[in-house]
Order: sequence, then structure tokens, then C-alpha cells
Amino acid sequence: MQPFSAFLTVLSLSSLLVTSGNGQSRTDALLTNLFAKNKISIFQEVIRHPETYRLQIIYTQINRDKHNVPSFKNYYFRVDSTEYFNPASTVKLPLALLSLEKLNNLKIPNVTKFTPMQFDSAYSGQTKERTDKTAENGYPSLAHLIKKAFLVSENDPYSRMYELVGQGDINRSLHARGYLDTRITHRFVRMTADENRHTNPIRFIQKDGTLLYAQPAVFNQEPFDFRRIAKLGNGYYTKDSLIHKPFDFTERNKLPLETLQQLLQSVLFPQSVPAKQRFNLTTDDYRFLYQYLSQYPGETNYPKYDAKQYYDNYVKFFFMDSLHHQMPDGVRVFNKVGWAYGFLTDASYVVDFANKIEYMLSATIYVNSDGILNDDKYEFETVGHPFLYQLGQTIYSYELKRKRQYVSDLSTFTINYEKRINDNRPVVKNVDN
Repeated sequence: MQPFSAFLTVLSLSSLLVTSGNGQSRTDALLTNLFAKNKISIFQEVIRHPETYRLQIIYTQINRDKHNVPSFKNYYFRVDSTEYFNPASTVKLPLALLSLEKLNNLKIPNVTKFTPMQFDSAYSGQTKERTDKTAENGYPSLAHLIKKAFLVSENDPYSRMYELVGQGDINRSLHARGYLDTRITHRFVRMTADENRHTNPIRFIQKDGTLLYAQPAVFNQEPFDFRRIAKLGNGYYTKDSLIHKPFDFTERNKLPLETLQQLLQSVLFPQSVPAKQRFNLTTDDYRFLYQYLSQYPGETNYPKYDAKQYYDNYVKFFFMDSLHHQMPDGVRVFNKVGWAYGFLTDASYVVDFANKIEYMLSATIYVNSDGILNDDKYEFETVGHPFLYQLGQTIYSYELKRKRQYVSDLSTFTINYEKRINDNRPVVKNVDN
């Protein structure tokens, strides 16, 4: 087992490299050799031209000692925090963690993740949300927002969590944890930079409408550091016009791949990261996160998603086979994905309870051969998803054969998942994600 102190040293050096902006990518021979064995043509096309696809991969081996304490060994393929990719919905993971932490830090009786919330408006571009017909009690709550953000990656819950935590606190909290090369600047609705600095008034209420806590509207006065320019592509559409210049991501959200994986690790294995990188979460918070990072939409009663449209591996890119929509028996994936602007990203912790194996895998790929953004002509189905599936199967097959000194006790991640009730409510289809 790698000593905990040694792991902290490795993590510190890794974090330094993430934030230093030196532009040096890392590639390990183990992955290069492993990828050469997968002869599927689309897989080899991407592996041979990783710059074209802006490909980055992190594979993490997890080994347990005789006391079941895990240690982590990362292997990298072209990982470089200075090469921008659009994180899309992966930012919903840190927003969920920060939102839970905020409620815990408030220490207000009866204000929990299950407490009904109401969003008001107080500035240009803001919208109200008083009810939620997909929730069992008919009201928004942080727990319900997280469910929707994780199960099928709905967008509105992210914007509401952004409003709960506030732009300034989001970035201060992430930077204080050492994620200096990360920024969260906007909701997932069309707003100006000024409008995104303003967040809504929010109320927490009892079921009878009695006010428990009111959060006023907040304005973030702190500036962002936009000195590192991030432009991509040959052109982009705005409404119906094609602009013949690169799309500017400089002021958009940024979440480097290694930071994303460390955030996921901090939730699944909080004792494996330095104390300052952990979030103030309760035991119940952790169990709740484990459940909805891995539960299937078709198992869930609220919201009642259409199980045919939102099938089991819908947001499990490393197991999303175009021919089959079922996960392998005994396998659960605790993960967060994102897709936008031609980028596909997945950060996963994979558990095979039948074979007693576990590992982490994160990757991002850019599939936009014409170089035009906002035209909805991305090769998600023909290149992106097939590649990520082959990547996932390559690592999974390797893990099935990899020898371990001790068998992992995975009981921590054994969840009593929901079972869909056969009621007459209509299913939820076609959400904005």
C-alpha cells in the first residue's frame, strides 16, 4: 500500500502541476501500451490523433491493504490543465457538493436538503420557481435538484444550485481547496456577465408555507482572472448567422479533468484527500450522493423519467453501448458526465460487485470535424460515444485480469436502490440537458 503521507505528497505535486499553467501534458507508457491492443478502428483513429480530438484520459488503479484501506495510482494520457475543454454538465458535481455544504454550515434547524425551497427574482434575467410538479411534495428542494442534475443531467437544477451558493462563494470555496485553475462564471441559461454576478433571493419554507430561512439576493464584486485566452474552432453560429472567427471560451466555466476526478474522489473516498479538500458533508449526505451518482433513471420514482428515453446507461459513457442499454450485471458506475460544444466528458468510479474490482476513469474528447460551433453538427454518435465506450471496455477488461494482493470489501458502496412504482403518473420526457 502507498503510505498516506506519500499519497499527500503525490497529490500536492499533482495539484501544483494542475494550477501552474506550464502546458506540459503527461502520458504514461502503461496506457499507451494498453491502448495499442484495442484494434477497433474508431478507437485507433482517436488514439493516433489525440491532438485533433483534444483527448485527455486519467485511469486510476485502486488497491486495498489488509485493513481495506485504499491507495490510488494515477496513469495519464495527454493530461494538461492548460488545454481548455468545455466542462459542460460536469460542473454540476462541485455545485451539488457546495450546496450541501452551505446548508450544513448554516446550522439552521429544519433547513436540510429535503426542505422545500422557493426561488424569487430580483434582477434582470432572473426567473422564479415556486413549485416542482416532478417532486413528491410539489416543491423544489436541494435533494430534488441534485437528483435531477445527476440522474439525467438536467440543466435547471445546476442554475438553481448556482443561485443558492452564489458566484463569489463558489469560486472562493474551490480556490481555497487548491483548485486554482477552476472557475464557475455562469448559469446554464442565456445571461450577460453582469446578470450572472447577481443571484436570486431564496426562501426555505415548511410544508404549510411558514418561512424558515430567507437568503437575500447577492452580488459578486470579485473580479475573475481572464488573462489566459481560450479560443477554439474556425467559426460559430449566433442565432442564424455564421461568424467566421474562433469561439471565445475565455470567460466560460473551466474545470480541468484532474480537478474533476479529485472532486469525485473527495466524495467517494474523503479520507484519501487532504482535509482542506473535503466538503462539510454528513453521513446521510454521502449516502445520498452515492445513491444518485449511481442510480438509474428507470429506478427512480421522483422524478418519474421515461425509462425508454433515459435508459440505464444513459449517462454512463464508458458503458454506453449503442446496441444495448443495460449495464453489465453486478456493475455500478458512480459518475458525472457532460456534453456541449463538441466535447464529451466523463469522470467515473466503477465498481464490479460480482468480481470485487474497483477503479476510476476520467476522459474528455472533442468531436467537431468542421470546426464550427453552435451548429449542432458534432460527431457525438459516430466518434465520441463509440470511442468512450471502447475506452471504458479496454480499462474494464484490463481490470478484470489485474491481480490484487487483497480482495476489496466494497460494502460501503452497496446501495438499496429504489424500485419504480407502477402508478398512473405521466413519465418525464425531453428535459433540457
